[in-house]
Amino acid sequence: MSSQILVSRPYFDTRVAAQNGSQPLVTNPETAVKENVYAGTSAGLATAGYRSAKYTPEEWLANNSALLNRSVADRDHAERICTESKALKAETDAGTLRTQTVGTKHLGSRLQDIHSWRSELEQLIERLIAETDLLTASRRRLEKALDATEIPFAIATDNLTCRERRFGPDLVEDQVEEELLKEVELIRSIQALLKKTLDQTVNQIRLNREVKQTLELDWSDKQHAYSLDDQCGRFNNRSTDTQRHPSSAVLQEQFYQEQISTPLGEVWRKFTRDNLRLAEREEVASQALRRLIERVLQETSEDLRAQCAAVDQAFNQRCMELSQAKTQLELHLAQILEQIGAQERNISYLQQAVYDKEAPLRVAQSRLHYRTFRPNMEQCRDQPQLSLLGEVSELNSTVSALQQQLYEARKSLSDLEESRLSLEKDISCKTNSLLIDREKCMRHRTRYPSVTVLSGY
Repeated sequence: MSSQILVSRPYFDTRVAAQNGSQPLVTNPETAVKENVYAGTSAGLATAGYRSAKYTPEEWLANNSALLNRSVADRDHAERICTESKALKAETDAGTLRTQTVGTKHLGSRLQDIHSWRSELEQLIERLIAETDLLTASRRRLEKALDATEIPFAIATDNLTCRERRFGPDLVEDQVEEELLKEVELIRSIQALLKKTLDQTVNQIRLNREVKQTLELDWSDKQHAYSLDDQCGRFNNRSTDTQRHPSSAVLQEQFYQEQISTPLGEVWRKFTRDNLRLAEREEVASQALRRLIERVLQETSEDLRAQCAAVDQAFNQRCMELSQAKTQLELHLAQILEQIGAQERNISYLQQAVYDKEAPLRVAQSRLHYRTFRPNMEQCRDQPQLSLLGEVSELNSTVSALQQQLYEARKSLSDLEESRLSLEKDISCKTNSLLIDREKCMRHRTRYPSVTVLSGY
């Protein structure tokens, strides 16, 4: 305090100032000013009536000491708060990081659980799809086998009808008629069995698809949950796509209130486990049904063919005499039919060979085409150019040879078809003189389906 002087506020009577309507006046200034420490000096006389209510040095020292003490206390308090704040920040940062780490770890564990269940669902869904496809194929085989039984039934009933036109001593209940009646009864029982098995198959396919749909819905939910939890697991403190959702915790708490008494995740696991068990049960049932279908088709086809063989044997006993010419014609017809099949396979083989040359030819031609765009002196007849030209020429020659061979094979097939038609026409002319058993029944029975057709293939 070199040049400053502590001065207290003088006492002003604001009521008197208000009544006078003028500036407030100092009331009794002598009593308001403390003892002047500069009394008797010219400074004191010169400033008499101006400086008033001055502090004493003791008060100045006390005020200065109080300010210093208060600043020291405030500084200590501020330092303590800073220290506590740093400790609290470190503690909360560690706690927050620990809690966030635990949450991320739990999310990772949850993702592993979801991935495990999802993988099991995927595997079982794939197995169910494969099993349903196999069962659908078995159903088609049943349908084909059931349709195929119409031909033997028509053949057997037609044989019986034709044999009713016999007259004289030949109109007897011989072994052929007994075998034909057995065949008709066998076909009817087989048709009933196939229809029943087909109904079971259709129902099992429906169950397979229903349980597959259940698994797919569960898998879809888990896929969605996995995506969400994976997104949540990727969030961190530097993520820019996070937002505040104050009500999310309250809503989640209210949503899971009813599951408090349930063990953590047990309902979730039980739901998927039950779905898997149901699907496995249907899968086992479907596999058992497929084995049953296979056995039914095999046994029924073998029974039909065995009965067919018995009927044919009975017919053969009634038709001992054969025409040598017809026998040779039939032999040639069988050979022609076999050769037709071989020639058709040969044509398919040649067509595939021609088709297989198209890709290499396109490659070689494309290489030649793009090499024409080489600039300036790069456009030269180098070794690759000569090789490509030779390759294209060789491929063209090969294709031409294959096409020529294909033309000859088709012409040969046409000749074979003409030969087959000629033989069948000649056989038909010769069979016109045969008895009813050979002319109608035996010839009709040559259309009897094979074991493969009767098995539904």
